[in-house]
Amino acid sequence: MTERPLSIAYSPCPNDTFVFHAWTHGLLPGAPATAVTHADIDVTNHLAGSDRFDVMKISYAALPAFLDRFALVPCGGALGRGCGPLLVARAARPPARLHEAVVAVPSEQSTAYLLLRLWARQAVPGGFARIVVMPFHEIMPAVRDGMVDAGLIIHEARFTYPGYGLVELVDLGRFWEQDTGLPIPLGAIVARRDLGAERIAAVTDAVRASVRHAWAHPDASGDYVREHAQELAPEVTAQHIALYVNGFTEDLGDDGLAAVRGLLDRAAAAGLCPAVPSGALDPARPSPVS
Repeated sequence: MTERPLSIAYSPCPNDTFVFHAWTHGLLPGAPATAVTHADIDVTNHLAGSDRFDVMKISYAALPAFLDRFALVPCGGALGRGCGPLLVARAARPPARLHEAVVAVPSEQSTAYLLLRLWARQAVPGGFARIVVMPFHEIMPAVRDGMVDAGLIIHEARFTYPGYGLVELVDLGRFWEQDTGLPIPLGAIVARRDLGAERIAAVTDAVRASVRHAWAHPDASGDYVREHAQELAPEVTAQHIALYVNGFTEDLGDDGLAAVRGLLDRAAAAGLCPAVPSGALDPARPSPVS
């Protein structure tokens, strides 16, 4: 009997469409069939609480709330160095003055917002005046137009914010790396535990094979990436992929897993997320990286 296609949800950002193109377009013989939904990270973070999708891209910050139902897939996600979120504004201001600021963020469950909260505990006494959640692509225009005082930007916005007349207040990735020495865990791929070990292993193999296919055939996904790239310039799309698709995307490895544990343990100690039980992050490793 033919197994039903796996329902999978990930963002329309260039790194995700680049990574998942081969798998979701039937270019990997023997890989599970898929039914794809593209959704912003704030949407997928909330949908992880439902039974709608078998495989999802969510924020690492959202992971602790769903580890009872989802297993971490050790590839396909976004983790690295020099790729962290930025806090931007129309003009420079000292961190202590940000207690007066209304700040736009892409999701209250995002890793970007978790990093902002960890930084603000040290740098912004009393916290911010107000947090406003909006889709990530609306944040820079909102800051530029004075709708909010500052914005937390992610994805390709780190390359394009100067075009909106904005300045960087803090690079939260640099803060994290200098404070911990660890790479930055941003987005995780997860699979429903009730798929069973064999099917989760098939998902892991398919994701890893899709990453390798993308690197081996970088032009194959071009039309798919451009279709969902929200009118990004080709050079920005290329920068985005080069930054967010790296060795950790192929395999999280021990260093990547240590970074994830480090972020979530520190956040739990600060009361910003649930504590992660021992062993709950251990991903299935169906085959070694060759």
